[in-house]
Amino acid sequence: MSRRLVSLTLDTLEELPRSCRRCVFWELDPVAADRARASGDPALEKEAWVSQTLLEWGSCGKLAYVDGMPAGFVMYAPPAYLPRSMAFPTSPVSADAVLLTTAHVVQPFAGGGLGRMLVQGVARDLTKRGIKAIEAFGDTTADPEETAGRGCLAPADFYLSVGFKTVRPHPRFPRLRLELRTALSWKSDVEYALEKLLGSMTPESLLRPATRAATN
Repeated sequence: MSRRLVSLTLDTLEELPRSCRRCVFWELDPVAADRARASGDPALEKEAWVSQTLLEWGSCGKLAYVDGMPAGFVMYAPPAYLPRSMAFPTSPVSADAVLLTTAHVVQPFAGGGLGRMLVQGVARDLTKRGIKAIEAFGDTTADPEETAGRGCLAPADFYLSVGFKTVRPHPRFPRLRLELRTALSWKSDVEYALEKLLGSMTPESLLRPATRAATN
């Protein structure tokens, strides 16, 4: 089974589930979102938002593919691009953070670690761009067994399971945060330990167990 991540573009936007492709919950303020839904074409508003964000800020989403099939996605952007980010009781998002808005895994692929893979992909991208942290509004009522939930917010338990910490508690919509410095430090520690382990092994020591096995 092969897995790969790609960045969201206007072309890959078509790979999102239809309901998500037409969802403008985050991208528009409540009045504008209602107007877009009433006009019957919120997908055009979504496309316009993605286009503008890509041009002005850069990559704002990741898609995961399993054996060539779209299996999940995440979207993220600075709060200034997301009018809905100010509508939560735990708003606002910290000034040094990017907001992770949506995490969705297609049901047949749920529970296979794709959610963690997507969040790690976002962390790598934002670290390269000098961002310090990712924040998200979790939903404590969403089904914790589904890493994507069925709405526009992922379960709070999902974010906690991939390393986020609660920075502002709330019975329904806690705000959570993942420090990218911590994620980068963890990655560096693992790489250092691996390099130290491999550096302590000579080619002879690596080959010796195989030689013994072959002579027995």
